[in-house]
Amino acid sequence: MAIRCMKMAHDDFYKHYSHYQTRLDLRTRDSENDVVKAASAAFHLMTNENVHAIIGPLFSEQARFVIQLGHRYQVPIVSFSATSPSLTPNRSKFFIRTAQDDCSQVRAIAAIVEAYGWHEIIPIYEDTEYGKGLIPYITDALEKVNTRVPYRIPIDPNSEEYDILDELKKLNQSRKRIFLVHMTSLIGPKFFSAVNKAGMMTEGYGWIVTGGLSNVLDPLAPKVMDSMQGVLGVRPRLEKSKGLTIFRNRWKASSIKSGNVSFPLTLFGLWAYDTVWAIAMAVESKFASSKGNDTLIDRILDTKFEGLSGNFHLSEGQLETLELEVFNVVGRKERVIGYWSPQRGLFHNNHLSSRLKLMPPIWPGDVINQPTKLRIGVPVRKGFNEFLKVETRPSNSTPDVSGFTIDVFNEVLNALPFPFPYEFLAFQKKNGESTESYDELVLQIEKKEYDAVVGDITIVANRADHVDFTLPYSESGVLMVVSMKHDERENMWIFLKPLSPGLWLTTGAAFVLTGIIIWLHERRTNTEFQGSPQHQLGIMFWFSFSTIVFAHKERLVNNWSRFVLILWVFVVLIITQSYTASLASMLTVQRLQPKFIDVNEIRKNNYCVG
Repeated sequence: MAIRCMKMAHDDFYKHYSHYQTRLDLRTRDSENDVVKAASAAFHLMTNENVHAIIGPLFSEQARFVIQLGHRYQVPIVSFSATSPSLTPNRSKFFIRTAQDDCSQVRAIAAIVEAYGWHEIIPIYEDTEYGKGLIPYITDALEKVNTRVPYRIPIDPNSEEYDILDELKKLNQSRKRIFLVHMTSLIGPKFFSAVNKAGMMTEGYGWIVTGGLSNVLDPLAPKVMDSMQGVLGVRPRLEKSKGLTIFRNRWKASSIKSGNVSFPLTLFGLWAYDTVWAIAMAVESKFASSKGNDTLIDRILDTKFEGLSGNFHLSEGQLETLELEVFNVVGRKERVIGYWSPQRGLFHNNHLSSRLKLMPPIWPGDVINQPTKLRIGVPVRKGFNEFLKVETRPSNSTPDVSGFTIDVFNEVLNALPFPFPYEFLAFQKKNGESTESYDELVLQIEKKEYDAVVGDITIVANRADHVDFTLPYSESGVLMVVSMKHDERENMWIFLKPLSPGLWLTTGAAFVLTGIIIWLHERRTNTEFQGSPQHQLGIMFWFSFSTIVFAHKERLVNNWSRFVLILWVFVVLIITQSYTASLASMLTVQRLQPKFIDVNEIRKNNYCVG
């Protein structure tokens, strides 16, 4: 296919530019898909035939050695199909890639995975330089959108279908459902035929293919298309042009005439066609002009034109990444459901708003429901229905759930920027009774019975050893319900509570002592403290207790009495203020206190707690 495209490009170019002074002489060597033979053929062309440039080789594994030879002999290696990102023009100035490297589709694939909310995906790749080169880049891109790659599966390109079926059987047992396939068309059809036979092209599965399979422009064999129903793919977007339409018609007519209908035209063929045109232009520019000291490499890198594959413009030694298209295999057609560009991300040309920015695809199993519907377990119990209420019906496997926990769950889903398909599964005993153990419920995630659990589940250490919890949305903890102390506000003697009995006695004694001391100092000179014994006793106690409210009116004449009174008034002020504050606190603040708080006391007396 590549050789035919290059020969057609050679003939078309010099028909169009018949006045050019230079001509390309295409000399073909067959590497027979062998790394050593590819290097040997390149060495022979460089040393014995003194070629000015080499187009090829086809595969990245072969290109690694040929690039080293090109650097040694200073011969440009121009490849239209060695797309592995492990080969980069930045490492060798004699390597030019007239194709988009596989990294150009990495961000688009990550955007698709993020759009559908897939948090786990399994890469399946061809075990070659081409297949292995992309895996580190795709893994990094997926990690940036919080998608986990638990493991990868290499497929030997020489594997028979039964070998692939064995690998798929092991994969199916892991209950993984979303896969990324990075293969060429040499092994891809065989692989998807095995996938179909393994029953993994049915509802609940999701498949994405990279450019190695999606770059085929003409439809694959009907049998192959039938085994890829519902697959998503990404590939460079080809702008429709008159030249491309004419070329594809010529290709089909030529294939029918020559009987080579088994070789479909791919995007690599268009890149091969444009590569010949680019080199032919560069050669004419260099050798037909005496101006400047640019090398052939410099001339190729500066070449720009509108080719069959679109705008031919090299950036940093390789074809510039423009837009990619996302397609969906439906029937025997590839239906474009959207596009991706570095500037806009995912988008489509439908004016109707879409949350995904992609048209709804048809998934494997001929369904519109997105795969990987998460299984979410909910506990069935008799308890606080305000938190969680689960009602099961014999006729319906999906329970009716409600409550505060479910409200929080739904609000989280509404905030997500992608759809989140799920189904609730009731966790209960086989006889339909309530959930026996929340610990057992949590372990169902580890046993892979559920993908997640939603409920009024307390976060405790032994459960956290097995699963990851969300941040708590409601404060909780382990509490005991015990008897409450009697509310003192209902006691008529509450006014005595602010002071302890000892303090009451001490205060009373201080009142009496203060009255006696002042009477002893005043009775000789102060007529107000003189009189009958009954009068003096009454004045003594009246004066002392009236100081509580500072209502005493007797005038003191003795300086010692005045000194004692000053000290006593200060003490009375402190006592009255403290008493007032304590009594106000008792009357205004609800004081709910447990009768006992010591665990040892509870055990010793065998108290009942909740």
